[in-house]
Amino acid sequence: MQYLFQEWQTISAEIRAAPHLLLLSDYDGTLTPIVNRPELAVLSPDMRSTLQALARRCTVAIVSGRDRSEVEELVGLNTVSYAGSHGFDIAGPGGMRWVHEAGRRAEAVLDRASKELDDELAGIDGCLVERKQFAVAVHYRLVPEPKRPTVFATFERVASRQPGLEATTGKMVLELRPDVQWNKGAAVLWLLEALGLDTPAIVPIFLGDDITDEDAFQVVLERGIGILVADTQRPSHARYSLQSPDEAREFLDRLLITLDRRT
Repeated sequence: MQYLFQEWQTISAEIRAAPHLLLLSDYDGTLTPIVNRPELAVLSPDMRSTLQALARRCTVAIVSGRDRSEVEELVGLNTVSYAGSHGFDIAGPGGMRWVHEAGRRAEAVLDRASKELDDELAGIDGCLVERKQFAVAVHYRLVPEPKRPTVFATFERVASRQPGLEATTGKMVLELRPDVQWNKGAAVLWLLEALGLDTPAIVPIFLGDDITDEDAFQVVLERGIGILVADTQRPSHARYSLQSPDEAREFLDRLLITLDRRT
């Protein structure tokens, strides 16, 4: 994995040669900094303006673990497609709409898991149980270090009682979601086909920061540009790295200039 700005000439040449781009990005930790509570991750006006300008020059989609309706409201652009709940819920311009049936079928067991986690973790300061539409997330960023093993053990115990759910992890979060072969990578493939972009000539670009983004990096590895946004290096299927959301915004600004010069 190489630092993106050191390879900018190669990347910009690849972008200029592409007849069309599909720009995909995670939200938290990529377009916005990681914050203590999910509701505090607000998109900056500059980032929104850049995304809006890019959406006039290429196809743009946000692929997030947040609920689709929530990330759509946070970004606030009707020219962008949104894949929420790790791709279980997708919507976009022109009336595009799709929901994975496994998500609908899992709603009752997700309700039960959410209630059990709420009850069993209620006494732990800083622990936040979030019932998403197609998942249940336990955020432990604000939990004191000595209490975290209790959170992990409780989560594992509750997860073991929930048939049809898969336990996953991310940055300071534990999550239960439907146990089916569906993830951000599958969502990227779905978007390529649904948007009529599933051809060798299309270059998909995916920016992400978390372990849950690795499935998407793997999908674009041979056909596009994967960019890991992280302040420390880790093994990844991404081809390039950036160190922060600020650098992600710089990349998007450079991308916009490159696309303007191409036309």
